[in-house]
Amino acid sequence: MFQISPEGFSLEGRPLRLLSGALHYFRTLPEQWPHRLHQLRAMGLNTVETYVPWNLHEPRPGTYDFEGLADLDAFLHATAEAGLHAIVRPSPYICAEWENGGLPWWLNADREVRAVRCQDPAYLAHVERWYDRLMPVIAPHQVTRGGNVLMVQIENEYGSYGTDTGYLEHLAAAMTARGIDVPLFTSDGPEDFFLTGGTVPGHLATVNFGSRATEAFAELKRFRPQDPAMCMEFWCGWFDHWGDGHTVRDPKDAAAALAEMVDAGASVNIYMAHGGTNFGTWAGANTKNPATGEVYLPDVTSYDYDAPVDERGGTTEKFRAFREVLEQLADGPLPDPAPMPALLPAGRVELSESVRLFDVLDGPDHLATPTVASPVPLTFEELGIEHGLVLYGTDIPGPRKAYPLSVQGLADRAHVFVDGELRGVIERDSDDPWPEIAVDGARTRVELLVESMGRVNYGTAVGEHKGVSRVLHTQQMLHNWTARPVPLGNGTPEGLPWGTATAGPGPVFHRGFLDAGEPADGYLALPGWTKGYVWVNGFCLGRYWERGPQRTLYVPWPLLRAGRNEIVVLELDGCAEPVVEVRDSPDLG
Repeated sequence: MFQISPEGFSLEGRPLRLLSGALHYFRTLPEQWPHRLHQLRAMGLNTVETYVPWNLHEPRPGTYDFEGLADLDAFLHATAEAGLHAIVRPSPYICAEWENGGLPWWLNADREVRAVRCQDPAYLAHVERWYDRLMPVIAPHQVTRGGNVLMVQIENEYGSYGTDTGYLEHLAAAMTARGIDVPLFTSDGPEDFFLTGGTVPGHLATVNFGSRATEAFAELKRFRPQDPAMCMEFWCGWFDHWGDGHTVRDPKDAAAALAEMVDAGASVNIYMAHGGTNFGTWAGANTKNPATGEVYLPDVTSYDYDAPVDERGGTTEKFRAFREVLEQLADGPLPDPAPMPALLPAGRVELSESVRLFDVLDGPDHLATPTVASPVPLTFEELGIEHGLVLYGTDIPGPRKAYPLSVQGLADRAHVFVDGELRGVIERDSDDPWPEIAVDGARTRVELLVESMGRVNYGTAVGEHKGVSRVLHTQQMLHNWTARPVPLGNGTPEGLPWGTATAGPGPVFHRGFLDAGEPADGYLALPGWTKGYVWVNGFCLGRYWERGPQRTLYVPWPLLRAGRNEIVVLELDGCAEPVVEVRDSPDLG
C-alpha cells in the first residue's frame, strides 16, 4: 500500500523517497522507450512521470488511438519492466508545451461548449466520455492492483488558470468512480494565488519551480501543513520559441538546486529528465502575456529542454552532475548508462523530384479536402481540420482604386496572392503593412494561403481558433469565400505526380532518397531553406524555420530501414537549393 503522511511517502510500510523524472511516451518512439527508461535508472531515479495528452488519443470525437506512439498501456508495462515506479498525469489539460495544452481541437468547434477547464456541462460531458476510455487503461497498472502507478494527478497547474475548484473536485470524483484508487494530487506554482485556486481538500498538493526550494516548500507548508514536501516539476532546463535564443541552464546550478531539495528530505520529479521531440504538428505555443494572450510565441519542434538525457537519449554533463547528487540515496551501485545507437554518416541528399502544392490541390482526396463555400471565412475548426494549410479565396468587385487589404484574427501566417501573383507573407502580430490592391476590371481574385502553427498551451488563450475571422478591403468586409483545407502532420501525401515543378506561385513539395546501411540516428539540416515540414518514410518529423534557434531535426533510428529511405519536404516560401544535409550532431542554436 502506498501511503502519504506529513513526513513523506511509504510503500508497503517502508519509507519511499520519490526520485522521479519526466519522460513523455508520446515524444519518443516506442522502440526507444526501454533505452530512455534505462537512462533514468542510471541517473539514480526510482520513478518515471508522464502526462497523457487527450488530443493525441482522441483525434476526433469518439475515435480513439492507443497504438504505436500512443500506446500508453505498453509504455506503463515498459516502466514496470525497467524497475521504475510511475506517476501519471492524465489530462484533460496538461500544458507541457503541447498543442492546445492537450485539449482536442474539436472542442473549439462544438458550439455547445461555452468554456473549457470549468464546470461547463457540455465540456464535462466530453471529459467524462474520455475518462470512460482512459481510466480503464491506467487502473490495472496501479500499485493497489499489483502494478507500479503510485499517484494520479487532478488536472494540471489549475491555479495558474482559474478558481473553479468544484471542477477539480468533479474530476477527482470522476476518476475515482472509474477505478482510480491510488492517491490523487495537484501541482501548482508555490504562490498564494496558485495554491488557493488549484488545490483540492483531501488530496495531496505539490509545487512546481526551478530554484529556491526552501522558500517554495515553506509556502507549500503554510497552505498545506499536512502535505509532505514534493516538487512535481523541477525545471532543470526550458523550452524554446521560434525566433528566440536557445535556452540552457548551467549543470552545476541545476545540480545545486536538486541537492537543496535532497538535503531538505523532499521528493522531486525532474522536468524534464528526457524531453524528446514535438513530432508532426504537436508543438504548442505560448504568449508573452499569459493573462491577456498577447504576443504569440510558437514552440520549436525539438523538446530537448536542455534535459540531463538529451533528445537522442544521450547522457550530458547535467546527467553526470545529477547522478552525483542522487547516487548518495541509492541502495547500491547505479547501473551504467545504456550504449547509444549508431549514427548516420554525414552527407548530402539531393531532393531532385518536386511538385507544386497548387498543382495538386485537386489531386488525391487526402491532400486537399473539397472546397467549402461560406459568406465569411470559416476557421480551421469549422472546416474540420486540425493543422496544416487552408487556401481562402474571394473576389473584390471593381473597378476601384488601390486600398489596403487587412486581415483580422489571423492565426498564424498568410501568403497573399492577387490574381495568382504572390504579393507578400504576413504573420500574426506583425507590424508589416498589408498590400494595397486596386481592381482595374470587374473583379480581382484574392487568395490567402493560411498556415497554422501550434495552439497556445498556457494561459487565457488556450482554446484559440486557427485561420482568419474577417478580411477587409479598406473598411469594407469581403464576403463570399471559398476554402480548400490541406491537412498536414500525418503521413506523406501519396500519389503525387513527382517530377520537376513548373514555374508558378505557391509552396513546393520536394522529394529525395537517403541510402542507409542500417537504421541509425541522425540529424537533418536544411541550410538555404525557409519554412516548412519534413517527412521521413511517411512520418512527419515536424516543422523547420530559418529564423531558428533550431537548425536541425532529429531523425530517430526506428524511422529508417536498411537501404532506400524517402525524404519529403514541403517548402512554403522557397529554397536556394533543394538539398538537405545529414549531420552527426544537433544544432539547437
